[in-house]
Formats: sequence, structure tokens, C-alpha cells
Amino acid sequence: MKGEKVICTSCLFQLPKTNFHFQKDNPISEIFIGRVNITNATAFFTFNKGSRYQKLIHKLKYNRQAEIGIELGKHFGNTLMNSEYYRDIDVIIPVPLHPKKKKARTYNQAEMIAKGMAETMNIEMIVDVLVRNIHSESQTKKDKIERWLNVENIFALKSSEKLKNKHVLLVDDVITTGATLEACAQKLLEIDHIKVSIACLAQA
Repeated sequence: MKGEKVICTSCLFQLPKTNFHFQKDNPISEIFIGRVNITNATAFFTFNKGSRYQKLIHKLKYNRQAEIGIELGKHFGNTLMNSEYYRDIDVIIPVPLHPKKKKARTYNQAEMIAKGMAETMNIEMIVDVLVRNIHSESQTKKDKIERWLNVENIFALKSSEKLKNKHVLLVDDVITTGATLEACAQKLLEIDHIKVSIACLAQA
């Protein structure tokens, strides 16, 4: 099996999956209540600090192992196809990285996850409509309010006609406070007749 080299089968089997995609109201969707009008929201699995799954995400994010994101994205996409809430998705959009950060990392980890999802769900991935036009500091050591102030107004829309009347799935790697995803969703919801759902690979 091609994916065996990337992530072992037993690791995939033992992933601490949430199954939130089967619940309309779940701990991920609750993050956005009263903040932004999300249609559905989910995370594929959860991890604790120091766990091997955190290390897996770290390898994807900082160790130039893009194939981890693609492989996990394929499994995530397969999982979402079993849920009634994600069957009408038209387009997948990864949370964008600023070009400077993308250059430093060589790829956008959210884009790798979205690429795997798009492949198994047979849905188009679009990376040129939602863009990050301001380079922000890392969110890692910030609290909830600092995270929001750090991402406010840093996203912009280009040729947004493509997304009119679409149900968009916004994809990211890890969700903590949801500040970045909220900022992305707020920007996307400026488009006429759009629905935005969220899918994160992991919940920290």
C-alpha cells in the first residue's frame, strides 16, 4: 500500500477520531456560535500535548513532510463522505499562508490536507480566491483575544464570483481558539449566497 510508508496502518487505525461529522452540534461547531455563521464544523481527530499525533502534525507543519497531510486528508475526505452534512460541498478552500511563510515552509500544510480531501471527495480545490495579504506573527503562544487581533483583516478576496451560490469547505490543520478560521469565514461570507463549513484535521 502506497500510504503505508507515510503513516503506518495501525497508527491510522488508532487515530483518536472524534466522529463530530455525524453531529450537527459538536465541540467544534460550538466554538463559532455567536461569532460567525458557520453551516457545519468538524475535526477529524483530537490530540494531547506530547502525543505521537502531535508529533505527526509537527512533521507535517515544520519538517517538510507534505505527504503526511495528503494521506491524512484522503482518509478525512473518505470519512466526511459518510456524513449527510458534507455531501453538498461544492468547493474546498485551504486556509491560506502568507507567501513569505509558504516559501519558508516550502508548502502550505492546510493545502496538502485539502488536496487529499479533494481527491477522495472528487471536489475542486481553489487556492486563488481567499488570500492572506498580511504576514502575521505565529499564533502558538497567544491567548484567545491576542489570536483574534493577530488575524483580524489579514485575509482578502480575489475573483470571488467563483464562489457565489456555493457551499465551501474551509480546511485547516489544527483548531485551538478558531480565530484564524473565524477571520477566513467572515471574509468568505461577504460573497453573495455562500455557505461556509469548516473541517480541521485535528483539535488540540
